Amino acid sequence: MTDLDDLYQDLILDHTRRPRNFHKMPDATSMADGHNRLCGDKLRLYVKVIGGVIQDVAFEGDGCSISKASASMMTEAMKGKTVAEAEALYEKFHTVLTGPPDETPDVPELGKLAAFSGVRKFPVRVKCATLAWHTLSAALKNQGEPVSTE
Repeated sequence: MTDLDDLYQDLILDHTRRPRNFHKMPDATSMADGHNRLCGDKLRLYVKVIGGVIQDVAFEGDGCSISKASASMMTEAMKGKTVAEAEALYEKFHTVLTGPPDETPDVPELGKLAAFSGVRKFPVRVKCATLAWHTLSAALKNQGEPVSTE
């Protein structure tokens, strides 16, 4: 394992053990529920958007370590972003995780989120890592229906 792999693993474990923004948000402007039936991950994501900018984002729920860490790190990354910037980051994150496992992903603009690039080698775990992201997308679009990774 490389030093970078160790750093990524430590980062994911830290967010699993101490998830950031893990709480209800009574003043959210929208929310969405997400469920990964394969792994059993469930979450409710809250977002507060004012003037096209994500002011706050939070989540609650239960899931595997990859799902919880991804939700935690995503909430940190999204604060202060415009809705358009959030959607672009979602697309980049999703592309990195779903790319061919034998290719090295292009991750510079992901920052700490690059810790999840190794998930692409484990296709069954991609749904765990992307659940919160799909749920955020639904919340930003006010879809109203629960999100499923199936």
